[in-house]
Amino acid sequence: MRSTSPTEAFPAHTPAASQIFTTVLSHGPLTRSEIAGRTQLSAAAVTKAVRPLIEAGYLVEDIAEDARQSVLGRPANPVRVDGGRALFLGIKVTGDELIAVLTDLCCRIRVARRVPLTSREPKAVLTSVAGLVQELLTEADGFGVQVRGLGIAVSGDVDRAAGVVRYSPFLEWRDVPLAELAATTTGLPVTLDNDVRALTVAEQWFGAGVGLSDFALVTVGAGIGCGLVVHGQVVAGAHGVAGEIGHVAIDPAGPRCHCGNRGCVEAIASDPAIVGRIREVTGASVADATAALALAHDGDPGAREVYARAGAAIGRGIATVANLLGPERVIISGEGLAAYDLFAEQIRDAFAAAAFGSAADCDVQTRPLPFEEWARGAAATAIQSFTTSDAR
Repeated sequence: MRSTSPTEAFPAHTPAASQIFTTVLSHGPLTRSEIAGRTQLSAAAVTKAVRPLIEAGYLVEDIAEDARQSVLGRPANPVRVDGGRALFLGIKVTGDELIAVLTDLCCRIRVARRVPLTSREPKAVLTSVAGLVQELLTEADGFGVQVRGLGIAVSGDVDRAAGVVRYSPFLEWRDVPLAELAATTTGLPVTLDNDVRALTVAEQWFGAGVGLSDFALVTVGAGIGCGLVVHGQVVAGAHGVAGEIGHVAIDPAGPRCHCGNRGCVEAIASDPAIVGRIREVTGASVADATAALALAHDGDPGAREVYARAGAAIGRGIATVANLLGPERVIISGEGLAAYDLFAEQIRDAFAAAAFGSAADCDVQTRPLPFEEWARGAAATAIQSFTTSDAR
């Protein structure tokens, strides 16, 4: 693995500088007074933090076209993030493939790649990660700036602070120190996080969560995941586990979940659960989620009933989130949205029935996101680690 020289520190590495940078990243260009208003920092604190960011080239000051005047009579020039100042890598690991992106500092995807996994063993996955990183580092040479970090997103119980995959059911991993292993292999600073939390960071900064203090992202597909933002912060929980609505038990007599309990949302509404149940109900030898979906779309009543049941489970899970946290918005995403027409009504009805009081006013919307966006979320966590003092 060739040298990447990812040693440059982010300037003015203070909580205020990090807050200002991410505010401009999500909402910019902004004038200093607008930054102060959004961050609730004093004008002096904003000026102190912005200056070294501009001097280091991470922020750029534009000349205001309308020559707006500040309170002191000086032009109120907007500042913005210079996306070309640094590059980052993001990799989403699934049970079958690696999806990787090269992004700029504004997390705009410049290059995307996919490679299949021939084995789920950690050593084999690391070898594939190393090869993919090498390929993207070669692509990065053409941009003339250094790659400053690598984000890796994995499903399951992931301890970001320790850099350890505690348990990933789809990879069948337990206690794998993936961040350390990947850093040693690639020579890059590595941020490891749960894949749904990583996607939530990207949605908070650039997607349907921009400007919202409280929202949830629910993903449906191979599993049922949930990322939470409360008071502007992505929630990881005291032990690195939070938002696991897939393991909320809604039917004590329901099917056994891989977590050991019965009747979890994931045991009813995940793609594997749906495929297995359709086989039982219809007797059809459906091979995967695509075949199950085709059978339901062909009008098979048993298959359609299985999807309806899955929708009701998802709706009850979302209502649980709304009742506990009162988010302004719940975003539904994931590859399972391919079946949305089969269970949308049941999601809405179950949510309305189970949501308490004004929690039912929560804005529930769908947002299809390909896996490249999940990889972008991994890159966003690497940017976050680079620019946030408490994440380094």
